[in-house]
Amino acid sequence: MILVVNAGSSSVKVALFDATLTRRATGEVTEIGGKGLLKTGTDRSPIRATDHASALAALIIALDTASHALTAAAHRIVHGGVRLTAPARVTPDLIAQIAACNTLAPLHNPHNLAGIAAIADALPDLPQCVSFDTAFHATNPVIATTYALPAQETAKGIRRYGFHGLSYQGLVQSFGAALPDRLLAFHLGNGASLCAIKAGKSVTSSMGYSPLDGLVMGTRTGQIDGMAVLRLARDHGIDGAGDILNRHSGLRGLGGTSDMAQLLQTDSDAARFAVDHFCYWAARQAGSAIVAMGGLDAVAFTGGIGENAGEIRSRIMDHLAFLGKVPVHVIAADEEKQIARDALTLLAQH
Repeated sequence: MILVVNAGSSSVKVALFDATLTRRATGEVTEIGGKGLLKTGTDRSPIRATDHASALAALIIALDTASHALTAAAHRIVHGGVRLTAPARVTPDLIAQIAACNTLAPLHNPHNLAGIAAIADALPDLPQCVSFDTAFHATNPVIATTYALPAQETAKGIRRYGFHGLSYQGLVQSFGAALPDRLLAFHLGNGASLCAIKAGKSVTSSMGYSPLDGLVMGTRTGQIDGMAVLRLARDHGIDGAGDILNRHSGLRGLGGTSDMAQLLQTDSDAARFAVDHFCYWAARQAGSAIVAMGGLDAVAFTGGIGENAGEIRSRIMDHLAFLGKVPVHVIAADEEKQIARDALTLLAQH
């Protein structure tokens, strides 16, 4: 069994997969450090988890992992930087390399590392593997990843990376031999992005140096002029500007809520505008991705909104109707399954 771990800032999600990549169990601890909740299947119970280690310890007991003969733990790492572009076995050197990317993902990587440390403490003999959310986009050409900045600035790692890579990799896997040559993929959820996939490889992504760039999202602005960011920083300070851009913008800033289902059901000018804005800019940036692929053979939607909001899919495709009739696919997002697949591949290699 593979124990997949996704450690966030205040929560830990886990899933158990067998050798056939069948999900056998799931669990989650929310509100780490506060009045937490332990979720396993349909069961819910309060829990006091002071840190990731205690949260994972509770999940290991709740899922009765001892009876499942664990073969490895596999973790999602948000940012691998320029060098970490493939799944890998955890070693002290790898942990140091991931930590070196903390400045690129300060809200994510330290918590991902906390998950690795917690498993090492609880199950010291269990092999651990990692998969990087940025890795799928390592095939982007340099012209697509480079900002027009002075060389001394780009040398600091300021470039486009792209995210949601595990979702896109899993989407490619789901097509198998039927994968379209030039596929425009939308991952639409609270975080939203698109990816141009040619011959199974990412050639460009809407997200850039951080997950803030690109499409309008639940609480993030998406693409915004750098001078506007500087204005926000002048008015609200660096931290205040970051809070506005990441937590109070996007659908929430336009329509009052980050919940797309609620916006679609709300009869107000603000709600309608938020939905229109979301779809318009998704299509606008799709045009750029289609140029990067040199054409379009099919479109795929994944993520919570992409899978469940047929009206949003239709509105985006209406904007792209000038391209002619294009096959549209709806694919269930399963990043955890992709992480488990990566781990099984690594174990087989070793």
